Amino acid sequence: MTYRLTKQVLLEILGQWNGFVKRKVHLIACGGTALTLLDVKPSTKDVDFIVPNEPEFKYLIRILKDLGYRQTTGSGWQRKDDLFIFDLFPGKRIHTTELIESPLKEGMHKLLQEYSHLYIGVLNDYDLIVSKLFRGSAVDFDDCLMLAKAHKNTIDIKRLEHHCRELAKYDISENRILKSLEAFIDLLKKEKKYG
Repeated sequence: MTYRLTKQVLLEILGQWNGFVKRKVHLIACGGTALTLLDVKPSTKDVDFIVPNEPEFKYLIRILKDLGYRQTTGSGWQRKDDLFIFDLFPGKRIHTTELIESPLKEGMHKLLQEYSHLYIGVLNDYDLIVSKLFRGSAVDFDDCLMLAKAHKNTIDIKRLEHHCRELAKYDISENRILKSLEAFIDLLKKEKKYG
């Protein structure tokens, strides 16, 4: 039995959803889902998507309900007997992290796959790393490090630091987040991947 989703299986599921969706819906992958779709991680056990457009979010939820999905957590949707929960976040929020910009704004995501109605994008590296640092678990740190190593030629560490500090200003746990950021930057430096 599979307890993790690969990129191929996830895209097959989204392709099936596309067969029932009759108008444009933008899904922007975040978390481990984004890392799997970017080929940074081989699989994910959590499925996380932002649906930035509120009417599209409401429409998709209606379709998923028709397909037998039920809300099993605050943001999670699952079919009976399915192992995987699809966490769907409306607007520009991932779990408790509110992004500064909409993921649909130019440059804030990249297109991965476009079906006839479903648009599958992946959140930008800076928001991916920062949203994981905000959660701060050991797995999140490992994921951030994997992404930083995979994209070391395109990630600007100063920009990442500035971006994290900007987002942290609006969070109740600003001090904890800044400590996570400092620990992550130290980790990067120890890995000698960045100056």
